[in-house]
Amino acid sequence: MKKISILFVCSLLIAGCSVFGNRSGYEQPGYKVVESLGESTEIRAYEPRVAAEARVENEDLDEGRDAAFRLLFDYITGSNRTDAKIAMTVPVESADTSEKIAMTAPVESSRTGDNEVYMRFFLPAKYDRETAPKPLDERVKIVDMPVQTVAVLRFSGVAGEETVAAKKRELLHSLKSTAWRPLSDAVVYFYDPPWTLPFFRRNEVVVAVGR
Repeated sequence: MKKISILFVCSLLIAGCSVFGNRSGYEQPGYKVVESLGESTEIRAYEPRVAAEARVENEDLDEGRDAAFRLLFDYITGSNRTDAKIAMTVPVESADTSEKIAMTAPVESSRTGDNEVYMRFFLPAKYDRETAPKPLDERVKIVDMPVQTVAVLRFSGVAGEETVAAKKRELLHSLKSTAWRPLSDAVVYFYDPPWTLPFFRRNEVVVAVGR
């Protein structure tokens, strides 16, 4: 039997989600739609964001995502210098007065060179780089995400490596007939926990663009 992924086990701790998906309880980064390129593709302008980022090296993409997720999950559940805890639908009560960090959606993930996988959790808007709790693990960094214009292709189903690669090619192809040009490698946004029925999952491939 295939091992249960750390991503799945950790996600089980996040209450309030069903097999049909439920994102209403999670803060999302602010953006506006600049242009619609089709039913599932659009250009978005994102406001500045702050993210917790973890980078790991692993030849297996799923294992790399699990390892990065575990580092970030540890960070938002207390592995930081202020012992801040995640605020779940079923509240976690702590013995002190530490502030709670709310989980946000989406989660960003991508593979870089040399078998490196990185993942980002976007922090709630009330934080900036100075006020975000400092990670205890040096593999987790707090990073600024500036104002950014991106092209986004939304799709449902299981975001496996082959599917993601195909969707990235589809997104880049759709830009060829427009004035928008890719400025970076594409990344993936995940919005739903892994027990959500594939048809109801929201995934996106995202690439920074300019004219």
